[in-house]
Order: sequence, then structure tokens, then C-alpha cells
Amino acid sequence: MIDRSHKLSLGRQAKALGLSRSSLYYEPRPVSAADLAIMRRIDELHLDYPFAGSRMLRELLRGEGIEAGRERVATMMRRMGIEALCPRPNTSKPAPGHKIFPYLLRSLEIVRPNQVWAMDITYVPMARGFVYLAAVLDWFSRRVLSWRLSITLEAEFCLEAVEDALARHGAPEIFNTDQGSQFTSAEFTGLLLRNEIRISMDGRGAWRDNLFAERLWRSVKYEEVYLRAYDSVGDARVSIGRYLDFYNRKRPHSSLDSRTPSEAYFGCLPLAAAA
Repeated sequence: MIDRSHKLSLGRQAKALGLSRSSLYYEPRPVSAADLAIMRRIDELHLDYPFAGSRMLRELLRGEGIEAGRERVATMMRRMGIEALCPRPNTSKPAPGHKIFPYLLRSLEIVRPNQVWAMDITYVPMARGFVYLAAVLDWFSRRVLSWRLSITLEAEFCLEAVEDALARHGAPEIFNTDQGSQFTSAEFTGLLLRNEIRISMDGRGAWRDNLFAERLWRSVKYEEVYLRAYDSVGDARVSIGRYLDFYNRKRPHSSLDSRTPSEAYFGCLPLAAAA
């Protein structure tokens, strides 16, 4: 983008690209150990109280002797990619250039694998730093069909996960997400439409629409992430991959009559598809 050896000055290059010149000299600062500790605790509190916004989280932290102002908590929540699950006014208004699709799952009976897939992103703390985990989930069986880790919230790792799931399992009838910018981008929705998949999007902040993903993240966090202190992204990828394999193939679910997600998924597919 910016060529420091080009005959055009940096200022003119920045102006042509619509960038602030000051941004050319910005170097991202690592998150402090103190902030990482608070973010880890916010993540835990968010799982237990998903309806809590920055004000309530500030008070919960204060009750534990952790002092953090509301703006600081709100900034951390944005960095972590989390928000309170509660109704909001004017949520049907799309972001500039991003189309919002209607929610298609209300009153829909989900009775078979590959009828509905869903995707969500969660924050994963490490010993030093953090990453984001995206997963594609089959709603009928709760099976994790594909997943990716990323150090940023850009859309690319979500696209990779969906492409992998499509290559391995074919296309679902409906794909459901929230209204995050990763999922409303033209690249993401275009991928689904090219594969003739109907797109469904949650009402923003509607907890009931995101229930299965929230249950998955709770299992991943309490049974894997919070028991570890990943030293690197590579360590996190190996350990989380090991857990998700256990989750799919060995962990029984009461909602599946004590079957595993893989048993529920492959047991209900036509023989040709299961093979």
C-alpha cells in the first residue's frame, strides 16, 4: 500500500489512499499484563452473565476488588469482540455497504444434519496475549464442522473455516450468524450465495438466537481454555484442536440422548453422505 521509496511523498500517498498521515507512524502497543488479567476475568463474567454490559461488568469487577472505569471496560469488550446480549433499538439498520439478512429460524423445526449451520467467534486468552476462535456448528447435532484461530477479527479466518466445512461436508440449507461485520461482508455472504445457501442473521444481541454457540463456547472455555495457559498461537491451535476432537467424538450430550455430536451427525445422514 504505502511505498516509502516512491517519489510521491508519504503525505500524498496517504491522501490518495484516504489515510491519516499520522497512522503511517503508528506501531501497535502490546496489551499490558494488567489489562490481559482483567480481560480474562471479563471473559469469564460474560459467560456467566451474558446480559451484563460495561456498567454492570465494572460493578462486578469492583465487587472483586478490581478497579476499572466503565470506558476502560467498554474498550476491553470491543477489543475482545463481546457485547451484552440484550435487545436494542434500531438494530435492523445495516452497516454502510453491508446487507442484513432476515432471521429464518423462528418456529423452524430442525430435524436433520446439514439443515442449519451456524457460525460464531469467541475470545481466547493465552498466557501472554489472546486470539480469536471461529467455529462452524451444525445445529441439529451440535457438531463442530470446522474452526480457525486468528490474531485479528478480520473476515479471512471465518471465510477459511466456511470453505473448509463446505469442502468436507457439502452445503447446508441455511447458514445462521449474528450481524458482525465479518458475517455481513460481501465476501462472506457472497460465498454462501454462490453455494446456494439461504442466509439467516440473528436479531442483534438476541441471546435466544445464539444459544447453541454460547453453549459451545461455555464448554470450550471451562473444559479447555481456562485450564490452560497457552504459550503461543501454535500451542493454542494444537490444544484446542485436541479438545474439539474430543467434543465431537467422545463427549456425550444430554440434549442428544447421551450421544456424541459425531454420532448424531453421521448417524442421521444418508449412507452415501456419511461415507
